[in-house]
Amino acid sequence: MPIRFLSVPVCTALLGAAVLVACGSSSGGSNGAGDDGGSSSSSSSGAGSSSSSGAASSSSSGAGSSSSSGAGSSSSSGGSSSSSGGLSDAGGGTFHGGNTKGSCSTAVPANGKPVDTSHPTTVVGTGTAASCTFSALQAAVAKGGVITFDCGGPATIKVTSTLNLPLTTSTVIDGGNNVTLDGGGAVQILNFNSPGWQTGTETVTLQHLQLINAKTNPMDMIPTAPAPCSQGWDDGEGGAIYMRDGSLVVIDCVFDHDYAAPLGPDTGGGAIYVNGSKNGVLIVQSTFTNNQASNGGAVGVLWAELDVYNSVFTNNTGTGHDANNNDPTKCSAMNNGQNEIGSGGNGGALYGDGNNFSMIYCGDDIENNAAGTNAFGGGIFFTSDNMSGTLTIQDTTIEGNTGGHWTNVSGGSVTNAGTAVGTNAKSITITNSMVQGI
Repeated sequence: MPIRFLSVPVCTALLGAAVLVACGSSSGGSNGAGDDGGSSSSSSSGAGSSSSSGAASSSSSGAGSSSSSGAGSSSSSGGSSSSSGGLSDAGGGTFHGGNTKGSCSTAVPANGKPVDTSHPTTVVGTGTAASCTFSALQAAVAKGGVITFDCGGPATIKVTSTLNLPLTTSTVIDGGNNVTLDGGGAVQILNFNSPGWQTGTETVTLQHLQLINAKTNPMDMIPTAPAPCSQGWDDGEGGAIYMRDGSLVVIDCVFDHDYAAPLGPDTGGGAIYVNGSKNGVLIVQSTFTNNQASNGGAVGVLWAELDVYNSVFTNNTGTGHDANNNDPTKCSAMNNGQNEIGSGGNGGALYGDGNNFSMIYCGDDIENNAAGTNAFGGGIFFTSDNMSGTLTIQDTTIEGNTGGHWTNVSGGSVTNAGTAVGTNAKSITITNSMVQGI
């Protein structure tokens, strides 16, 4: 169970036509989405609102406009630690990730190019699918370095316990578009849990790989208190991969039917969750489908840059409800140093919270994702708690997502990010994109 160090909560009123109150606590040592590893983090509820946002929506909200979760959003019961939706049968064949409908007109960053794996540290397998065993993969991951596979063609490796990545060396796992790692609906696949926070330089690179049916098993349940006090869990982030302090690069990968904790105000990342990363997360030419978590149905980050190029996010769901906030007038119980209310649901597809980081979406397709009931950002939830972060949407389609929305910016000419986005940002840039509600 993670250890939390609690302190007096910090609340900052963000000024604008819509006033969004972000309230956080100083904490350390936890895996929770609201954990900041020793710096002041914030959780946000969105600027209270109430109209649905769907694909055909032509109305939009600027700062101060209102919206609420639309049809298609979902919530989970407080007592469940499992997610519905069944298992993916995507394994067993050759695959490629990425957006086939369009691409980013600017160059992908240099570190978004596939790593040269011609001289691997370890090769898993000896030419047959049967030789690509979980034990062989486990030994390779423990060593780190560059890992490739020789399975004689497409192969699915059943991951029966979480693979713990080394913390003092970088790791590359290259599946050659033939290897599927299958969590069997029971286990998280990869974990990099450094004691540091925004200091590490190690990088985990996943390329040409498929990760399906992963599932976290949260254990740190929020103490029971009457609604609207928060329900659910403080842990259980990152269904397929959880990282703290390291950097993550994902290239040409597929994530399908991956599940993180289904309920809680500060937990998330159905497929991926990264906490306190110095160099952030870069996702290129990858596909995220049918993933679920309380917040960030596909990907969640806390105090970590998130840049996504030429990727697809469809049918991902934030399964929490009622967003999150710190309000002692509504909840007398304390959790994580706050009077927490709401149980998540923010970010049907993508979720980011914290200070001093930005988000870039270029050449992406973000469609038919859903935030939870009375939660925000069916497509994208991004709250820059100190209003220093920027949101860039370029060459991207955002359509058919449901959930609440708001736009609160401190500068720039764009004051409306549409009906699939909930954001506090320094500024927003939208170019050559189809964004619902605009």
